[in-house]
Amino acid sequence: MTEVHVIVPEGVDDPARPSGGNTYDRRVCDGLAALGWTVREHAVPGDLAALARTVERIPDGAVVLLDGLIASPAPEVLVPHARRLRQVVLLHMPLGDRAERELLEAAAAVITTSAWTKRWLDLPGTAVHVALPGVDAAARAPGTAAGGDLLCVAAVTPIKGHDVLLDALASVTDLAWRCTCVGSLDRDRAFADGARGRAGVLGDRVRFSGPRTGGDLDRAYAAADLLVLPSRAETYGMVVTEALARGIPVVASDVGGVREALGDGPGLVVPPGDPVALGAALRAWLGDPVLRARLRRAAGERRESLHGWEVTTAAVAGVLDGVAGALEGTAR
Repeated sequence: MTEVHVIVPEGVDDPARPSGGNTYDRRVCDGLAALGWTVREHAVPGDLAALARTVERIPDGAVVLLDGLIASPAPEVLVPHARRLRQVVLLHMPLGDRAERELLEAAAAVITTSAWTKRWLDLPGTAVHVALPGVDAAARAPGTAAGGDLLCVAAVTPIKGHDVLLDALASVTDLAWRCTCVGSLDRDRAFADGARGRAGVLGDRVRFSGPRTGGDLDRAYAAADLLVLPSRAETYGMVVTEALARGIPVVASDVGGVREALGDGPGLVVPPGDPVALGAALRAWLGDPVLRARLRRAAGERRESLHGWEVTTAAVAGVLDGVAGALEGTAR
C-alpha cells in the first residue's frame, strides 16, 4: 500500500500564519508524493463536526496520518474509527491530558518530532517513532564583528516568551544591539499589542515585522548575528536548525527538545521564563568577542551535520509502510 490520507489543519499553506508544524506537514506531504505515495490531503478546521465528516468519508482499511493539532483534542471522533482505519498521529506539540493519551493509545502508531517528546509521552504500549524535522541548506550568514543584530523568529504569543525577551533586552541597553522579531501578530492580539507597547520604551531598537516566509525570511536570517528563542515550551525548535543551517549561533530557553536541535556547542541555553539569565547570556554574547568566535565556529560545525527533509520524509514513510504492512498481514 502506498496511499495515505493526511489530515492537516485548514490554512496549512497560509503565508500569513506560518508555523513549524505547518512547514513540517507540507514538506512531508510533498516528500511522500515525491517518493511515489498517493497523498490525499484533507484540510479541516478545528471543529469536531468537520473532522467527523472527513474521517467518515475515508474508506475502511486506509492509512491515515493525522496532525496532532487536529487529532489530540478529538479522541471522541477518532477512537471509534481506530479499528476501521490505521491511524498514525503526527504529534508536534503534545497536550499531555488524559483525552490525548486515550487517542495515542488507540493509534496504530505515533510519530514525534523529537526524542524528548517520545520520552515525555512514556507510552510503553504504543509504537512511538521519532522523525526529526529537516532543514534546507542555506548560504552562511556573514555576521558582523560586534554581533549586535539579534533575531527572534516566533509567533508573538505567551508561550514564545517575547515578554521575557523584552525584559532581557531592557537589561542590556548600555550595549549596542538591535532586535528584529519575525512572527505572526494575530495569534494572541492582546499579548502582541502589549509586547509592542512594552518595546516602545526601547525606541527603534526592537522591531516587530510580522510573519515572513520565503525570500523575506531568508533575508532576515542572512542579516542576523544571533537567533534568540525565549520560549516557555518547544518540542524541538525548528528555527534553531534554520539558524544553524546558516552558521548563526543561538541563545535559547532550555526547554523540551531544544538541546536536540541545538547540538553540542553552537549556543547558550538559559532557564525558561528567566529574563535575568537571558539578559546575562545576551550580555556575554555582545561583550565577549572570544565567545562570539567560539560559538560561530561551533555553529559552522553543526551546520555540516544537519539533515534535509528527505531524511524526515523517509522516516515517516517507514512508519506508514510498517502500519500498512501490519494491516495487510492481518487481512491475510
